[in-house]
Amino acid sequence: MQSNPQGPQDGGLSHPNGDPTSVNLGKDDIAAIGPTTAGPTTITVLDADEDDANFEPPKGRGAATVVLGVSQSIDNTEGGVSKTFFPQIMNAFGVGDSGLGLLNAIGMLARCIFGPFWAVLADRFGRKRILFVVTGLWGLWTLATGFATSWTMLLILYSIALVGTVASEPILNGLLGSLYRSSERGKAFGTVRGVSAALGIIMTPLLGQFGGNPEGWRYAMFAMGGLSIISGVLILIFVHEPERVSAENAEEMKSEAGLFKWSDAAKLFKIPTLALMAPMLLFVTSLILFGFQGTFWARDLGYGVTNGSYLYTVMQIGMTLSAFLGGWMGDRFQKRFGDKGRIMLFQIYALAFAAITFVAIQMAPVFDPDVSPIGRNQPPSNDPSFAYYVVVFLMGLIFSWGFSGSVLPMVSRVCPTQLSATSFAVLFSLVQGAITAVLSLSTGAISEAMGSLQTTLLWFVSVPYVINALYWTLFYKTYPKDAALQKERTRMIDEGTF
Repeated sequence: MQSNPQGPQDGGLSHPNGDPTSVNLGKDDIAAIGPTTAGPTTITVLDADEDDANFEPPKGRGAATVVLGVSQSIDNTEGGVSKTFFPQIMNAFGVGDSGLGLLNAIGMLARCIFGPFWAVLADRFGRKRILFVVTGLWGLWTLATGFATSWTMLLILYSIALVGTVASEPILNGLLGSLYRSSERGKAFGTVRGVSAALGIIMTPLLGQFGGNPEGWRYAMFAMGGLSIISGVLILIFVHEPERVSAENAEEMKSEAGLFKWSDAAKLFKIPTLALMAPMLLFVTSLILFGFQGTFWARDLGYGVTNGSYLYTVMQIGMTLSAFLGGWMGDRFQKRFGDKGRIMLFQIYALAFAAITFVAIQMAPVFDPDVSPIGRNQPPSNDPSFAYYVVVFLMGLIFSWGFSGSVLPMVSRVCPTQLSATSFAVLFSLVQGAITAVLSLSTGAISEAMGSLQTTLLWFVSVPYVINALYWTLFYKTYPKDAALQKERTRMIDEGTF
């Protein structure tokens, strides 16, 4: 996205002392934070083209890239401890599935609410410093959670821990973007995600070794809190942040964190395809599955926490491959069927994911005839069979087809280039985050009331994907037209007429 500080793309930003390389954040820019008495925040920015032409690679950026990947993996794993070890937490404090739904909802809401706050601080005090706080020092809250003596105490401490953990990704991405030219960033982001995925595949089963101890959840919190602090120290040592960042990079980080102008967000819904994307997210319920599947595996199928961590690791491997496979399939469908190809792919994906989740959740006894639920503080009743591991791997392998092959490319294709970062923040952070939080609370409450997590997941995971496959027929009418109008709408925004 090109950013011209003096042109209409500016979106109403003011420039102190007439200096076009400095920007004041106005009221609209911090609307997502709420009332504030702070004065304007000034950051130094450069035009993206000028930035690329004059770019000097910071020293040690290769090591910095690896460290950022390590940091991302630790944050992701830290945020998932409650999901993996909830059966033990449930036993320790006598809570039910509604408690897990609450923890999952807090994680989704934390980024929506606090992401803009951290972005403002990152612009004012530097991304490296704030990333050190939210990734490093904030690990003290996770460590403290391991000492919780009541459910209320755990809820408070872990909620505070999530405020830093889930809000770090936009800052990390923005910092990484400042270390590379625009033409190099694809490889850089790929490296970070590769390091993050590889380390996650190692850490998850290692943490699972605490599953044999009823107090293992405490040791998992201690371990992740300590690793988080270490990753913060590594950021201070190995990451060298440039003093000045491009206007494009600054705006993308703020938008990704949810710091966007509401007037820009409103423009998105003038585009029929994007307007249809928002309600479509009601039926994208894979995050509900991920929030509850650890408990389902450990308790309802009797596999225990350690085996649950192994299953999740196998699923992670499939998910890592899925992102590449989905992108490749999307390109092939686009080439073969034109603009309708990505719509067709999503419908195939939605039906496939509905089928594989049905098999994995509802038909587990077919693959493991000896599955049986376990009660509080009981040891695992059985181990997953090889066939069930294959099913879980396939579930991970299918997971990303729809988004990497259809949703994300389609949003990029129809969205005016000036609003690209805002579109992803609005749809996948704000809207999807709020929807998932509500669905998580509902899933937990209904499961507890019914006494069957298995049946609840059928109606909250598998069935919505079938509905989504039907819903996507609406895009056959809107998407080709909106894709053809993208350049015209981009021009109209430049002229202030859209």
